[in-house]
Amino acid sequence: MGRLALIILVIILGVSFSSLMVVSEGERAIVARFGKVLKEDGETTVFAPGLHFKLPLVDKVRYLDSRIQTLDGAADRFVTSEKKDLMVDSYVKWRIRDFEKYYLSTNGGIKANAESLLQAKISNDLRTEFGRRTIKEIVSGKRDELQTDALENASESAENLGIEVVDVRVKQINLPANVSISIYQRMRAERQAVAKEHRAQGKEQAEIIRATIDANVTVKIAEAERKALTIRGEGDALAAKIYADTYSKDAEFYSFLRSLEAYKESFAGKNDIMVLEPEGDFFKYMKSSSGK
Repeated sequence: MGRLALIILVIILGVSFSSLMVVSEGERAIVARFGKVLKEDGETTVFAPGLHFKLPLVDKVRYLDSRIQTLDGAADRFVTSEKKDLMVDSYVKWRIRDFEKYYLSTNGGIKANAESLLQAKISNDLRTEFGRRTIKEIVSGKRDELQTDALENASESAENLGIEVVDVRVKQINLPANVSISIYQRMRAERQAVAKEHRAQGKEQAEIIRATIDANVTVKIAEAERKALTIRGEGDALAAKIYADTYSKDAEFYSFLRSLEAYKESFAGKNDIMVLEPEGDFFKYMKSSSGK
């Protein structure tokens, strides 16, 4: 008898606990009884945070997160009004607004289904907004305008899902990989062409400067040689004049000095041998001081 009472007590406690439904803060709950959602006055019953009762083994509870959620999908390709492709990475902040609509439209409040449907709607809205703008408008200060328009359109699109779109943000905008490579190659070719042009201009200027300097050097050397020849000519003329003046004053003495210089140059080497007739004019001052 005592064992049976214990079993009955355990069953009663189990049934009691299974009939309790605890909804945490930040959640809402919807109960399906025999496969049908509980309704009151024709509207789905949504249980607020707190302790509630349900029929054990009959009622199935679906807990729904009422907090703000973040949908951060993969980057998607969009086309601008210029028919240019862009890879856009964005995210969406959303939360459940109408729990009944959300539950029914997402096949029982499945979050993955909700995010899939919401992502499709957001992508369509963003594609529309990007298709109305050029790349310059998108990357300039008009990005805020784009996000505002996308938020308004997304809020309308997500209304039939029972979802409130809190914010839509574009994190990053890039060109597709193949387009980026071609653009970088074109930019590199343009820079190389500019560098080649600058090098050619530099070589041209260097040749001009080098030719100018060479010309200046040639002119200066020629001028210096001209002055040197002029000075040398003037010196020779002055020397000739001095010699002429000297010769005209005392021709005999001048002839004597020239002969001494000739003797000095002729007998400079000790081993030199000269075979000359002693009767020549060369030895006239060696025979007589008067040269006679």
